[in-house]
Amino acid sequence: MNHNEITRVQDYLRQTFGNPEINLKAPEKDTLPAEFYINDEFIGVIYRDVDEGEVSYALNMSILEEDLPPGVL
Repeated sequence: MNHNEITRVQDYLRQTFGNPEINLKAPEKDTLPAEFYINDEFIGVIYRDVDEGEVSYALNMSILEEDLPPGVL
């Protein structure tokens, strides 16, 4: 993702989730995913995809089981 795309996607996410603390960090190479943060906490990565000439962006967020609240038994 290039700088312009990162800015546009970041603005979209901030508006959609109503959170100005969302930040995307550029990858070292344009072919790598951008890193998605809320404040300084890493949330996931955003991939850019092109299919039949249409561009889309996909958020991949991993959730560790240890971070989940206790389950109901």
